[in-house]
Amino acid sequence: MRIPLHTAHANNGTSQAGPSAEIPEARVIPRLSAENLRLLPQSVLRPGFLPRELTTGILHLGCGAFHRAHQALLTQHAMTATGERNWGIAAVAMSRPEVVTALRAQDNLYTTLLHDADGARVEVVGALTEAVHAPTDRRGIAARIADPNTRIITLTVTASGYGLSPVTGRLDLGADAIHHDLRSPATPSTPIGMLTAGLDLVRRRGGTPPAIISCDNLCGNGTKLRGAVIELAGLREEALADWIARNVRFPNSVVDRIVQPGTPAELAVARNALGGIEDLAPIAAEPFMTWTIEDFDGPRPAWEAAGARFVSDVTDYEQAKLRLLNGSHMLLAYLGALAGHRTIAEAAADPDLAALTRQFMVREQGPTLRLPAPELRRTVDGLLRRFRNPAIRHDMTRVGRNGSDKMVPRVVGAMCENIAAGRPTPAATLLIAAWIQTFAVADRPGAVLEVLDPHAETLAAAAAEPDPHRRAAKFLRRRDIFGTLPDPRRVRGEVAAALGEFARDGISATVRRRLTPELERSVA
Repeated sequence: MRIPLHTAHANNGTSQAGPSAEIPEARVIPRLSAENLRLLPQSVLRPGFLPRELTTGILHLGCGAFHRAHQALLTQHAMTATGERNWGIAAVAMSRPEVVTALRAQDNLYTTLLHDADGARVEVVGALTEAVHAPTDRRGIAARIADPNTRIITLTVTASGYGLSPVTGRLDLGADAIHHDLRSPATPSTPIGMLTAGLDLVRRRGGTPPAIISCDNLCGNGTKLRGAVIELAGLREEALADWIARNVRFPNSVVDRIVQPGTPAELAVARNALGGIEDLAPIAAEPFMTWTIEDFDGPRPAWEAAGARFVSDVTDYEQAKLRLLNGSHMLLAYLGALAGHRTIAEAAADPDLAALTRQFMVREQGPTLRLPAPELRRTVDGLLRRFRNPAIRHDMTRVGRNGSDKMVPRVVGAMCENIAAGRPTPAATLLIAAWIQTFAVADRPGAVLEVLDPHAETLAAAAAEPDPHRRAAKFLRRRDIFGTLPDPRRVRGEVAAALGEFARDGISATVRRRLTPELERSVA
């Protein structure tokens, strides 16, 4: 079903009675539920099954918006295509209980709203058999992992959920949460601890371990997850680590869909689309979606029937996604926020920022990827259209958070390759300078990006340095953020020059100076 945007937001279910009208009796708004599916408008897509009719075959760690708009929806489509009913999902919220409470109150059903400029495609999802709150789960996540019906485990716990040191890339043994899981292996608090405990239980019972698929934006996400689990297991028992290394599959995967968290506006849109039935857990996303998974043996849903692809090596897909989409998101978030734009769509509609983003993808990120020129340009055109989608409110704080953890895989890795090859990097330089500048202006009136970063305190102190050259040096010497830069004097000089221009001339003038004249300014 497509709901025109102007009508989707217009009716919030309230009456506009005049002064002499009688006050209507209060009415109870029906909630989305298995019973109320029959009341939905015929144009709303709905599952061909109820959650209670499914067997749980997948355990997902991280019951957030992305999972429910991506893997859960794709799994529903796979079961619809094949008629299988053994791939229901137990979705685990790792900390906050609000989504779990909402889902439980509506039989684990929820609505996806896939927005584009013409309206919203509305579909009710019934792939979740259970919503679980990890801190209060009586059964325990380890027991769920060891359930013989659990054949797949997926994760969307963000990069911080892997407990990795940004310096070594290995398990951060100094972290309090990792210490807790080592001291109390029966009550783990981290995803890595839960996986280790669950796999230990599988081993002791003589069971077959599930395949574990990371869906987080990490380079080699499955490889990193495998390393973290084996390292933690080895600290508990070497035999457990050896068993995991020999028997458990951790395929790498690459996911792509722009998703926004639920808002009061989306609640109103969902209610209108559902004919007055209320959903307290709707999800809004763009129509575009991909999932590329490293091929592995063993039972799994027919995700390929729903649009996923299985490949022998995801590296090229991963690099393209991280550098083109995620790197450009960072550029638009930091420069856009400094220019006063509140969302990615606003920033992508700015002609100068759109031109810089195109230049960044075509001239800087693109040459570091194994993409033919025509495919690169098609990808760039598609990304710019996606970024400009006005129905997806991708705010700057959400996109720009934890920038220090994202610099190397999304920006600096390609920048280093370009410098080594003698290619200029004006857009990457501006991105880094804009990120530095966000720490200096975050507390000023009108700032549209809240700084959320694991190193926020020390970086804010560095940003207070008034001299742009010394300020750039303080940031760029952080190898835990930038790694080892080739030609560091050149990079420092260019970043410092950009910081000085921001203060003297503003964002737009600084950006325009770095645009390549012959690169088309139009946005496809």
